[in-house]
Amino acid sequence: MPAINPAAVEFLTTRRSVPAKALRAPLPDRAQVLALLTGAARSPDHGKLEPWRFIVLQGEALIRLADLAEQRGQVLGLEPERVEKVAAQYRQAGLCVAVISSPKEALKIPQIEQVLSAGAVCLALVNMALASGWGAVWLTGWASHDRGFVTDGLGLDDSETVAGIIHIGTATATPPERPRPDVEKLTTWIGA
Repeated sequence: MPAINPAAVEFLTTRRSVPAKALRAPLPDRAQVLALLTGAARSPDHGKLEPWRFIVLQGEALIRLADLAEQRGQVLGLEPERVEKVAAQYRQAGLCVAVISSPKEALKIPQIEQVLSAGAVCLALVNMALASGWGAVWLTGWASHDRGFVTDGLGLDDSETVAGIIHIGTATATPPERPRPDVEKLTTWIGA
């Protein structure tokens, strides 16, 4: 029988993201953010390619991104409510980490494995923040997938995409529990 880490099992089975609207100051400082990123970087990475990178967003950068989301939303002809929802996510944030999927050329490691590695980093960063006492949530939104927004706002090159925008701060509210998947219905067992 393997040795069980009860605290880790309890954390993973009860963890809950905190809505971005419920995150406020105080925020982690530079050393604390680097510690969170260090933990998140211990994610699966076949071939040790590091097919992701981080952009830490705070202060005026978040206001600039909110303004850019409004501009891009108008250019794209999106509904005002949809545009404002994304702009508000940036405008109201105190600290965000954009996890950038940045695939590398590799004959033996398919691009999908590299993209999935970036997704694993997103979840690991949320879990690191939560385990460290911060509130956190993984968001994206239409702007994260708009080439004009990510190029002008985040400086991404054509091969890069946003895997997630991780909002981190002090939780001001405990989110209510929500329905969870019925794992039995989602599981197929194959024995032979």
